Amino acid sequence: QARLVESGGGSVKAGESLKLSCSTPGGPQQAYSMAWFRQIPGKEREGVAAIYTAKGSTYYATSVKDRASISQDNYNHILNLTVNDLKSEDTAMYYCATRPQVSIARWRQQPMAADEYDLWGQGTQVTVSS
Repeated sequence: QARLVESGGGSVKAGESLKLSCSTPGGPQQAYSMAWFRQIPGKEREGVAAIYTAKGSTYYATSVKDRASISQDNYNHILNLTVNDLKSEDTAMYYCATRPQVSIARWRQQPMAADEYDLWGQGTQVTVSS
């Protein structure tokens, strides 16, 4: 069964950067799109960044736009998320997820709708202290 495994989380200070990685199922990259989500206990899971793998199109949440970068390493089947200038409000459990590929038009309508994603990792904790 396909699995996603996140890594790279940890405790950092505000203003620092962190790179998260997610090993993906492999296979044709065009078969699915990927995204990073995060969740704080007691709150809903929120999308952070998404990538339409077939074209490399990306989408970012307003909260991380200009600070985050999502990228795919097709050769090693790894999805990365780099967040710069971390803030205390970035503290959360971060998850990567995949969804079956759809048209880019449909993807652009809801690039980070959590219920569209059907394969999730276990998460990696990011804690930002001031």
